[in-house]
Amino acid sequence: MIAAGEVQLNGKTVYELGLRIEPAFDHVIVDGKQVKPSTQKIYVIFNKPENVLTTMQDPEGRPTVADFMEKLPVRVFPVGRLDWDSEGMLLLTNDGDFAQRVMHPSEEIPKTYLVKLDGKPTAAQLEKLLRGVTIPTGKVKAWHIEPAAVGDSDKYGWVKIVIGEGKNRQVRHMFQKIGFDVKKLKRVAIGQLTIGTLQRGEYAFLDEGALARIFRKRRSDDELKRARSGPRSSRRKPKFQTKRAGRNPT
Repeated sequence: MIAAGEVQLNGKTVYELGLRIEPAFDHVIVDGKQVKPSTQKIYVIFNKPENVLTTMQDPEGRPTVADFMEKLPVRVFPVGRLDWDSEGMLLLTNDGDFAQRVMHPSEEIPKTYLVKLDGKPTAAQLEKLLRGVTIPTGKVKAWHIEPAAVGDSDKYGWVKIVIGEGKNRQVRHMFQKIGFDVKKLKRVAIGQLTIGTLQRGEYAFLDEGALARIFRKRRSDDELKRARSGPRSSRRKPKFQTKRAGRNPT
């Protein structure tokens, strides 16, 4: 077929046998019909550093997550976003259906953050975030919130907060409502999938087991309280810890 001139690559007839192509970028036509290769769907967990844009290109030339994905075999895009000055867990994929499912409100997928504040909030102040506050994008509330055992500073406080929405700068606005500025913000989990030991700027591929953890339903506040206080004699402590994502695509 190649010798007969029936194969075109990117609009040009080719006669060279064994010519290598890039399925994600090249257009191949055989006997007048376009060949559509089956694209491998991949799912990536990425530890986004601060001062990196959650986009695949920036006209101003600032660092983007695309800079870290250059060795991937296919093009991917971010699932949701993290602010320029935030860090932590970000998902990327080339699967549009998966991305829509993760972001759709009906899935009620929790996002967990570690937040460093310019002070130490009281229990009453944290309770206010559980009840709900109004920020520029509307009424929001924390699904769960508690002090986090990070560092030993008398000046700064760390808080773990779980939210369901993903509104613009939501966590920062929520803490401003109770009188605190966010000094550092890191997303550490989406659903029951945690960032684990993945270092800043590193990514890993997710297998089916890891993907399933994203959609596991969150535990109720009562279950979280029982987990913090320890298992009762007649009940087993619910499992929460997840394993680190594998580094090979499936």
